[in-house]
Amino acid sequence: MQRKPPKILHQEVIAQTRIFRIEALDLEFSNGVQRQFERIPGGNRSVLIVPFLEAGNSLLLIREYAAGTERYELGFPKGLVGPEEDPLVAANRELQEEIGYGAQRIEPLQTLSIAPGYIGHRTHILLAWELYPRKMPGDEPEPVEILSWPLRDMDRLLAREDFSEARAVAALFLAHRYWETRKKIR
Repeated sequence: MQRKPPKILHQEVIAQTRIFRIEALDLEFSNGVQRQFERIPGGNRSVLIVPFLEAGNSLLLIREYAAGTERYELGFPKGLVGPEEDPLVAANRELQEEIGYGAQRIEPLQTLSIAPGYIGHRTHILLAWELYPRKMPGDEPEPVEILSWPLRDMDRLLAREDFSEARAVAALFLAHRYWETRKKIR
């Protein structure tokens, strides 16, 4: 059954920071029920890149401070996509800024939302391989730690307390599936 989206009766910004804008929406659904929703609207896009030193074998992780959890987290290079920037270009830029490598090959895997019920942000998950040394200045407040990790030890990575970001976990599974599928094709 295809439903008609609810009608927006009223929309207003109820809070705004340097990073977030929160809106209140008064909605009327097709059955006449009215509700107020709060949301962080879309518009921002980001990339999260799974970089491989050796295609399908050794991936690179970063450890950096995460203010939300107040600890250092292990994950993948990531960052915002500029307003007119292509996600593939943004991914290569973020690799150069965060880990000091560019990539000859970048392939999109999937675009994910975190909590579509109230956050409009979308993250492009990409694989990168055939890396070459190339460092660009970034906006990190301190150097990030870079770790090489064998994909075959993904269960050990998943068991780590500091590897907990949902996007990173999803990206790891997508990367694993990608390389497993390619092995079967060959």
